[in-house]
Amino acid sequence: MTLIYVSRKWIYVSFIGLTLIICGWLLFDEKIVPTTKVGDEVYVINMVTGEFKSETEDGKEIEAYRWDPGTIYIPKGKNITLSIYGVNGKEHPFMIEGTDIKGNVKKGEETLIPLRFDEEGTYRLICLTHPDISHNGPMIAYIVVD
Repeated sequence: MTLIYVSRKWIYVSFIGLTLIICGWLLFDEKIVPTTKVGDEVYVINMVTGEFKSETEDGKEIEAYRWDPGTIYIPKGKNITLSIYGVNGKEHPFMIEGTDIKGNVKKGEETLIPLRFDEEGTYRLICLTHPDISHNGPMIAYIVVD
């Protein structure tokens, strides 16, 4: 009976995830998602903190925290504001690898991060509380600059 319950739960979670991916692809097929445009130069890209929970066959609860979306695209030399809203987890101190940018996202609050990258590359947004599997992660997002 437990195997059927886990299977249904897995199917449900997979269906939700697939639905979110398809909706994101249909709605945001551009590389930049200009949810808010200020003048001609500043875009706001929205992100949230998320949490996945599950239970192993032996009854142990497991969880993982994530940034959503997990990858954003930014054109080189453009001013971007990254807006991260804290939904799950009390707080998520973070850094953007390869920069001096550091901050903290708190549950129920919006954190605004001005970004401008003048060099192409992939920069990792890393939660310092959840950097790997042993700390309920990895809570890492990728900022792709091209």
